[in-house]
Amino acid sequence: MSLRPLARAAWRLRAAAPRRSNAIPFAPTRRCLNTVPKCPEPTCDCADTPSMPWGKGIDKDANLNGLIAAYAQQVLICTGKDDWASRIEEDNSGDNLAADLKELIGRGGVYSDPFHNISIANSSFPSAISRRPEIQSTSVYLLPSFKYIPFLPRVSFDSVQALVKGYLLPEKLHPMNDGLSPIHKDRLLRKEAYQHALYGVRDVDDVLVLICGHGQRDQRCGIYGPILQAEFERQLPQAGIDVLQGPALDESISAPRLSGAATGTEEVPRTARVAQISHIGGHKYAGNVIIYLPPSLTNNAGNPHPLAGHGIWYGRIDPKHVEGVIKETIVNGNVIADHFRGGINQDGKILRL
Repeated sequence: MSLRPLARAAWRLRAAAPRRSNAIPFAPTRRCLNTVPKCPEPTCDCADTPSMPWGKGIDKDANLNGLIAAYAQQVLICTGKDDWASRIEEDNSGDNLAADLKELIGRGGVYSDPFHNISIANSSFPSAISRRPEIQSTSVYLLPSFKYIPFLPRVSFDSVQALVKGYLLPEKLHPMNDGLSPIHKDRLLRKEAYQHALYGVRDVDDVLVLICGHGQRDQRCGIYGPILQAEFERQLPQAGIDVLQGPALDESISAPRLSGAATGTEEVPRTARVAQISHIGGHKYAGNVIIYLPPSLTNNAGNPHPLAGHGIWYGRIDPKHVEGVIKETIVNGNVIADHFRGGINQDGKILRL
């Protein structure tokens, strides 16, 4: 029998209890990132900067550096849609993976830890196609650990629990949790054995370009999202980066080609996937873009990319900036200071200039 109704009932009881703050005290890491002060001017035609609805302008003056919330991991849910309810956990009458995860690790959840924040976002990426399509499942990306989990069956809480306990809980607790009981501490720690309950997990080798396009949350992002997605998909191939479409895994195809795979002495192509995502904060800084650069990424000379294994957050990205973002950040490994909201490395350290 599905555990979801029981879990939802428990969540309602916990939600009625006094809540502790989810505020996370943290000291951002300042590190020497290669930077350029401004985005270079475009050298080719690009889409026009969109007009904003009356009363909803873009803040062009604020210093963006550091304007991101601290998080240890971002769970990017593949929904195949490009817009969602204002609160993503309310999509499909609450029957969705975001709601399931928030019941477990959100405020009041049994694995809630205010010193280990997990960001949960929906994306327009489609989920993987299983060889057993009769079993509904959802795919997720885990970033910046750069893991892709193709199959989370939606028939019980078992796979969601395995995701949380095997991949999302911390390997070491924050010192602020020292006063917890040994049982409570043990419950909040990652258990590697649960990773084996999830099938087909693999490393991410594609650059991921994520654009906030959550129109039901804010019109500004809803306007910018599709325009910037189209512009990135048009410009990336011109920089020698293949844009991949469709599911990252399709088991209905015999001997599928894995992302970035090559045989013999064939050069491994650089690949990217572009998607719209749900609310990440800072509507007034639209367009908001996150670029995750995989640890395996190399530069044009075949050497390790300067930003490999990082997530870079940008704000105030207009279509005219897309060419420069691709050139400076994805190709050359430079952070554009004028648009930089913050970053994260594989250790979950929040970065600022």
